[in-house]
Amino acid sequence: MRQYNIQEAKAHLSSLIDGATKGSPFIIAKAGKPMVKVVPISSEKKPATRKIGFMTGKISVPEDFDSMGKKEIEELFYGGDR
Repeated sequence: MRQYNIQEAKAHLSSLIDGATKGSPFIIAKAGKPMVKVVPISSEKKPATRKIGFMTGKISVPEDFDSMGKKEIEELFYGGDR
């Protein structure tokens, strides 16, 4: 990947950006120290698309899901038997 100092990048910014959009990212350096990397936005990794229903048939939810552990929870909140 090519590296340009700030002055050189300023002088040729338009053509450097055109090159970056065509697949030639570059680095801008200050006093020889790399400061930023210029890459086209379209090359950023996109998060994977989540699909509804991808676990259909692989898991099951018990019928009493909404009341599971009810007795234990009541004992924790109220103590003893209710």
